[in-house]
Amino acid sequence: MKKWIPAAATAAGAYLIAIAPRLCERPERMPKVYYAHRGLHDNISDAPENSLAAFQKAVDAGYGIELDVQMTADGKVVVVHDFNLKRISGVDKEIDQCTYEELQEYPIYGSDQRVPLFEDVLKAVDGKVPLIVELKYKEGSKICEKAQEILNGYTGIYCIESFHPQVLVWYRKNYPHICRGQLSMNFERDENTKGAQYFALRHLLTNFLAKPDFIAYDCRAMHAVSKNICRNLFGCPSVAWTVKCQAQLDACSRSFDYFIFEGFAPKQ
Repeated sequence: MKKWIPAAATAAGAYLIAIAPRLCERPERMPKVYYAHRGLHDNISDAPENSLAAFQKAVDAGYGIELDVQMTADGKVVVVHDFNLKRISGVDKEIDQCTYEELQEYPIYGSDQRVPLFEDVLKAVDGKVPLIVELKYKEGSKICEKAQEILNGYTGIYCIESFHPQVLVWYRKNYPHICRGQLSMNFERDENTKGAQYFALRHLLTNFLAKPDFIAYDCRAMHAVSKNICRNLFGCPSVAWTVKCQAQLDACSRSFDYFIFEGFAPKQ
């Protein structure tokens, strides 16, 4: 029995090294406000997700904003979540296969809103509320460079996050002063997505490369071991996404530090 102790200790040490977030020279934490998921939106109204109208509603209500950015075929940075237009506009086209002008032909959920430019969203928010900017990464994409070029001219408070560790690695190398977060979830359970890379992401085993400043985790997985070790042992803040009712917010309130919500107004 005893001969297994050194091996177990070595494995435990390697695991802790793998999931360790940034420990030194951490940036200032984001403001403690509730963050409206894709703006204060309602997809059956005139303020659908990731639209200028939804962002204006969030600003008016004093909520922080979580939003998603990716690139068009003509190199524009736009604010939209899905890589394909089918869900939001009923058109089976990839965002990166469309020019920005083409995207303006397709209403978001039948409203008068269209997929906005990232720079136009930043002008509308104008630093009034903090932003969580999720970078939607594809291999070979220049989304990090292009998005940061725009953010360099923005004076408001923001941080970046991504599911793809390569985004965080790029920021660690090029903009280490910017707060960066690793997104994760139980991929196999919630998306039936399997593979070594998803196992590693679920358990935050790429943190030794990305060195995140916060962990943004599916709020349904409040007891995720690696997320909780990062929070409780390493002092790395946890961000809950996406909280969809007050009961869910109450249930996960002790397991997270920040909350991204949609579909209800959190109790202040």
